[in-house]
Amino acid sequence: MQRLPWTPGTRIAKRADWSSLADTRQDFPHADAVGTCTVFNIKGNHYRLVAKIYYDHRKLLIRQVLTHRDYDRGSWKNDCGA
Repeated sequence: MQRLPWTPGTRIAKRADWSSLADTRQDFPHADAVGTCTVFNIKGNHYRLVAKIYYDHRKLLIRQVLTHRDYDRGSWKNDCGA
């Protein structure tokens, strides 16, 4: 199994007790809300991780890990209502 470039971030997310984007940004200052998704820059800003965070259930669902080129194409936005 290939290791995802966001593995250190996964450990942070697992222990997190976020209740809002502001809380998420305490751990990941460059996280951005796009529609119903949160977008993280990962691996030195080489990739974008698109996730849905359900704060009330403490769940983070990774929807996509994209290169900047794929991210810029924008098809991921359909899943985020953006």
